[in-house]
Amino acid sequence: MGRLGLRLALLLCLAISTANAQSASNVRATYHYYNPAQNGWDLNAVRAYCSTWDASKPPAWRKKHGWTAFCGPAGHRGQEACGKCLRITNIRTNAQITARIVDQCRNGGLDPDYDTIFRPPGHDGHGYNQGHLIVNYQFVNCGD
Repeated sequence: MGRLGLRLALLLCLAISTANAQSASNVRATYHYYNPAQNGWDLNAVRAYCSTWDASKPPAWRKKHGWTAFCGPAGHRGQEACGKCLRITNIRTNAQITARIVDQCRNGGLDPDYDTIFRPPGHDGHGYNQGHLIVNYQFVNCGD
C-alpha cells in the first residue's frame, strides 16, 4: 500500500472512531413519562418518533434498556439516532444508566423516561425536585 492508501486508511479509521465516540458533557436532562412497562413496551402506544422504524422490533429489544428522547448537542439526529444507546451519567451522583433512543425532543439535551434516570438507586431525588439533571452522555454499543 502506497502512502496515499495508508493515509486514506488512517483517515477512515479516525472517522469511524470519532463517529463511535460521540459524547457531550454538562447536558440538561428533563424527564418524560413514557411508562414503558405500563404501556406494554409499545413504542406506538407512547407515540415515540422512532416507532416508525423500531415498533416492530422484538419485545426483548424494546425492554433491554431504559428509554430516552434525544436532541443533542452531539451525535446522531432524527431517524439516524433511533435505536442507538447512550451511557448517561448523573454528574451529581455519578450514577450511570444505559438508555435507548426512542424519541426526539426539543429541549437541546435529553428527555429520559422518569424511571430510567430520575428514580433508580444512586439518584438522590435532586433532579426530580429541580425538574432537571445535568448529565454527561456517550453513545455506546447497545449489545443487541
